[in-house]
Amino acid sequence: MIRIALIHALAHSVAPINDALARDWPECRRMNLLDDSLSTDLAQSAAGLDERMTQRFLTLADYAIGTGALGILYTCSAFGPCIDAVASRYSGLPVLKPNEAMIADAVACGGRIGMVASFGPTLRSMPDEFPAEVELRTALAEGALEALNRGDVDTHDELVAATAERLAKEGCTIIALAQFSMARARPRVAERTGVPVLTTVDSAVRELRARITRMSALEAAPQGSVTPKVTSSPAVPKNTTSEQ
Repeated sequence: MIRIALIHALAHSVAPINDALARDWPECRRMNLLDDSLSTDLAQSAAGLDERMTQRFLTLADYAIGTGALGILYTCSAFGPCIDAVASRYSGLPVLKPNEAMIADAVACGGRIGMVASFGPTLRSMPDEFPAEVELRTALAEGALEALNRGDVDTHDELVAATAERLAKEGCTIIALAQFSMARARPRVAERTGVPVLTTVDSAVRELRARITRMSALEAAPQGSVTPKVTSSPAVPKNTTSEQ
């Protein structure tokens, strides 16, 4: 059975990705590693994503691969350079940032992208991961993460939806929810904005499955044979909101 490692810096990311994998890739075996001090330390540190933070990510990856994981998915979007270091160390295995698949899906859609985050440091690192030619607007759903932390999920979803609605009114034709913990707000965001809404969760599951399927097929193929390429297709959710 295929084992994948899910590495989390926010406790709120655990349920959304496990629910998505149970639904869309139930046959894979999941292991979860949570260090919520990563996000706390990043938010409080002036050093940012320094060498010490990168080493923490490498240590978690070493442990995950040592258990037999065939791929790693990180679920917090504020740590791009640290994840790049892991991907460089384990270049033969799929190592995914939480947002890279969604970014590819959003870019494929074209138009002006509106990205909403609830964790401030995400907006310092993630925009640089978009191609320079992409028209991108970003906004922080202030107070949303704090609401989620105290268990007020309705306020969280409302703050995310209100922020996305502002971006839609500014001309954004697609909304990208930047964090796994925000995936639960997708239905309300779609209703309020009337545009397609992408989540990091759904895009990441499709991409990780495609990469591991491709890797497994190559390993199983006789030497010298040609293996069909397996790719993930961008799946843009249709807006099902009826006009008022």
